[in-house]
Amino acid sequence: MAHHEAQHPIVPRERLQFGLDGDIPRFWYGGDPFKTRFWDALSIIFPPGEKFFMTCVRDFRDQISDPKLLQEIKDFNRQEAQHGMVHRQDNDRLRKQGIDVDAQTQFVDELLNGHYRKHYSREYTLAITSALEHFTSIFAHSLFDKRDVMKDADHRVRAMYSWHAIEEVEHKGVAYDVMIDYAKVGYFKRIGALIHATFMFPYVILMFTNAMLKADGFGLLQRAKLFAKGIWWLLKPGGFVAPLHKHYVQYYKPGYHPWQETEQPGYDEWLRGFAKHNDPVEASELMRADLAAAR
Repeated sequence: MAHHEAQHPIVPRERLQFGLDGDIPRFWYGGDPFKTRFWDALSIIFPPGEKFFMTCVRDFRDQISDPKLLQEIKDFNRQEAQHGMVHRQDNDRLRKQGIDVDAQTQFVDELLNGHYRKHYSREYTLAITSALEHFTSIFAHSLFDKRDVMKDADHRVRAMYSWHAIEEVEHKGVAYDVMIDYAKVGYFKRIGALIHATFMFPYVILMFTNAMLKADGFGLLQRAKLFAKGIWWLLKPGGFVAPLHKHYVQYYKPGYHPWQETEQPGYDEWLRGFAKHNDPVEASELMRADLAAAR
């Protein structure tokens, strides 16, 4: 069995308030439609995605006797359940804007919890879960680095993604440990699932981004221009995705484990901010201030 000590304890934080029912602008990311809808697409996929993650880990729970891992799975489930709940609240905001949230959520639910669960083995769906958890955990590197990429975002939505990223960092080893130690997934199946997720994940996000921009009233040519600019923002040197590459490729190493990635900007700063009043919005802003002061 793999023996890797978690760098950060898994701490379920429940009943948090972000003010997502407040006066958040339609294009809350600095008035930029593409950037806004890109992140809104992520919010839509999370509730059915978190359901899939919990189910795939739960498949192997009866085989586990290690009390430490069983507790980690319990805390993982509690965190993922909260993520789904908060993103459903955020998705209510989108629904009020005329976005067909239900159709998009149903698409993801049928893809993951329907098609994948029906046609793939339990070992492979857990490998997909671990691969997608790798994506969500490395997002924190781009969110919290020196560029402060979400500085133009509404502070409430920014706080939601900051909290989500922090908790992804805490539980990033759970699905992986179950996959390696109990599902006995080998190297090639693990990497195959990562390649699968590498194509599926952005495809769904960009498909939903396009659908939301269409619902916003942007015509085909307008959306093409928004996408051209937006894809450049994502993929250009120094863009949102570029710093993730060095963390993404680590997964391809034989013997890789998520806790080999010990560098995590913003984590300690967020915890200090949250400890003041258990307010995730305050924690997000104090973290950004601390990181800016340290540069």
